[in-house]
Amino acid sequence: MTKQANLEQVTAQIKRACEESNRQQEDVTLVAVTKTIDTAGITELYNLGIRHFGENRADVFLEKTIELADKEDICWHYIGSLQTRKVKDVLPKIDYLHSLDRSSLAKEIEKRATKPVKCFLQVNISGEESKHGFSKEEALSFLQEADFNFIEIVGLMTMAPITNSDIELHHVFHELKQLQQEIHALQLKNIPCTELSMGMTNDYGIAITEGATFIRVGRALVNDDNMEV
Repeated sequence: MTKQANLEQVTAQIKRACEESNRQQEDVTLVAVTKTIDTAGITELYNLGIRHFGENRADVFLEKTIELADKEDICWHYIGSLQTRKVKDVLPKIDYLHSLDRSSLAKEIEKRATKPVKCFLQVNISGEESKHGFSKEEALSFLQEADFNFIEIVGLMTMAPITNSDIELHHVFHELKQLQQEIHALQLKNIPCTELSMGMTNDYGIAITEGATFIRVGRALVNDDNMEV
């Protein structure tokens, strides 16, 4: 399938999921995960109208931003675990960080930032040891004690377990939605927490029905069966 056909298929599923959950399609932002394609492939998606792109490796991301510098309306999302030593290089180039997964990273961002940084706090809802992020309890404690000057916690992010159980996926995404609402209600400084980054190629439809506002889709768009996302 062509990238145009892939995009039409993904867009149709987003529309269906929104209709099922009585949501507006424009309330869901599609982030194209482009970690396995080069700038020519990104340009192809750009020409189809996509403006939000997600990368997960700092060096590759920085190279791509240089090569695509002429496309000034691209909105860059950093979705991978970010090494502390890479913060100073990556920070000026990103519009959103989806992987604020530890307090040491928050400290480094606060140290290096010169303007507000939109971040999603990464929460390990499923409790899997292989996944990064705060537990629900750690997330609440961390945010209640925080005093951010540059970080803006726009919402929460999670990665669902790899499973064939729709019930389990609904449960994970529903838990993140509940936590997001709980944090939002606290009205903490620089922590509006109104957004939810959840849902990838295998589960973004379910994520949307549970309240996702940003979905991170790779394989379904670039038609690469080797992609993990």
